[in-house]
Amino acid sequence: MVMRIQEKILRRRVEKFQALMKERKIDAAMIRTLSSFIYFTGTKWLRPSLLIPADGEPIAFIARGEEDGFLKRTWIKNVETYTEGGEVMAKVSGIIRSSGYKIVGLEYGIQRDAYIIFYEMFKKLNPQVNVVDVSELIYGLRMIKDDFEINFIKKARSIAKRTLEEVLPIIDKGLSETEIAAELYSRLYRYGSEDPHVYVNVGPYPRVHSEPFRDVRVSENVFVTVVIGADYNHYYANMSETTFIGRNDERAQRALKCMDEAFEVARNLTRAGIKPIDVMKELEKVYEKYGMLKYRVKGYLHGVGLQIEEIPITTIIPGHRSIELKARMAVAFIHAPLMIKDLGQVKKEYTFIINEEGELE
Repeated sequence: MVMRIQEKILRRRVEKFQALMKERKIDAAMIRTLSSFIYFTGTKWLRPSLLIPADGEPIAFIARGEEDGFLKRTWIKNVETYTEGGEVMAKVSGIIRSSGYKIVGLEYGIQRDAYIIFYEMFKKLNPQVNVVDVSELIYGLRMIKDDFEINFIKKARSIAKRTLEEVLPIIDKGLSETEIAAELYSRLYRYGSEDPHVYVNVGPYPRVHSEPFRDVRVSENVFVTVVIGADYNHYYANMSETTFIGRNDERAQRALKCMDEAFEVARNLTRAGIKPIDVMKELEKVYEKYGMLKYRVKGYLHGVGLQIEEIPITTIIPGHRSIELKARMAVAFIHAPLMIKDLGQVKKEYTFIINEEGELE
């Protein structure tokens, strides 16, 4: 087992975060979300628990017996061990009290492991502490990718592209969503992904978030949409494609042509300096042209990195549509599908890097 990112890169990330905490007079931050834990430590580890003081070295809390393996994958040297969850909270609270911390940050994020129970437990155990949200500070750092991150995302993109190219041609009538997902997962793991995510939507009933069902099978005249989150060294690329199974249906062909044109418009307009809302206005014209405006989901783009969906997420948080895109951001579009009753979901999505010149690559 070896570290996948150099210590100096990881240490620099912590130092930048510490500088931001000092500016806001935050004494320390308790990292409990997996993606931010990876961002600062360089490795995935369940359950994520990392205390970062505004001054000094971070402390990781690791289950007893796992510490040797953890130390081989990270630059963090300060490790506290525990045997059960309550002991973690007790140790963290003890360090906070003994250090005299008055303002401590937690992430109020959208990640699945940002459980509200941790927040409530933390407040009860540390009534003397003012708890503040540091998610904006962390995501502000994470939005701009370094060379390591860009390289990993590109490798993840290659895995996703290869997988889609191999699986789309074998989708046919009779296959279930889970059988299609099995083909995708098999290749993703084989090609180097460690925590891939797959969504499959077989028509005629469209679903935005389509975790596969075993009893939904491909029939005649339906869309089949496949969504992949492929990862490499914990960094993701998001890719989606739709294929139509059946005869030459005019409405289906119009929807596919609409999505192809919308994708090209988005690719031509998306660059550093623009705001997603400005691109969305142009996409509305495309949807209206093809009579698809009533079927579209609002939003078109989201960030990509240690999560498949990162800030900005224009389909979920309307305010993110006004965030100005910058060089070294990784973005995926078109994230928002067409939802057409009796046919299914139509989607075309690819992950791009905004390079130093502000262009997509």
